[in-house]
Amino acid sequence: MLSRAVCGTGRQLAPALGYLGSRQKHSLPDLPYDYGALEPHINAQIMQLHHSKHHAAYVNNLNDTEEKYKEALAKGDVTAQIALQPALKFNGGGHINHSIFWTNLSPNGGGEPKGELLEAIKRDFGSFDKFKERLTAASVGVQGSGWGWLGFNKERGHLQIAACPNQDPLQGTTGLIPLLGIDVWEHAYYLQYKNVRPDYLKAIWNVINWENVTERYMACKK
Repeated sequence: MLSRAVCGTGRQLAPALGYLGSRQKHSLPDLPYDYGALEPHINAQIMQLHHSKHHAAYVNNLNDTEEKYKEALAKGDVTAQIALQPALKFNGGGHINHSIFWTNLSPNGGGEPKGELLEAIKRDFGSFDKFKERLTAASVGVQGSGWGWLGFNKERGHLQIAACPNQDPLQGTTGLIPLLGIDVWEHAYYLQYKNVRPDYLKAIWNVINWENVTERYMACKK
């Protein structure tokens, strides 16, 4: 299940494309809370549209694209396979990113992480407040649409902050393992915060599910 906190989330989406013939279709994951549960920080209307319309569209388009890719593979049509790569990246990334995002949020969230994750944040960023400032700044600075991320660099054993444009998946494009993602597409906040992205980013810290982020971090350290 995509919402499970595991290391290497991208590998859960689908087997290698060469095995598409036996794959199961992707499905929209249920939210672990009601649409209105994150209020007043993120209102119910945003959550309903974001989940049931936007994420659902990525899932449906990903399934359609994979069917076309399967046909192109069967025909040996390399040109068609190449032409489908942007759609696979965009819709597959949208499905991966949002499946992480929903579990990164909780009506019982906010505050600071504890234990090993907090110690790692202090080690790699100096303090929790400095970490928040850096991730907020990276997210504010995304031009157009995209995501701000806290990721884990497996090779170095350190946490890193990154920003990705559009729906580019963190692990598939940077190699970093996603721990915490902040969606800064306007559909994630515009109905409540209009075009004031910094206000949305200030509010979202009140619903960050540090238990989920910690589970992801601990899984990646194994």
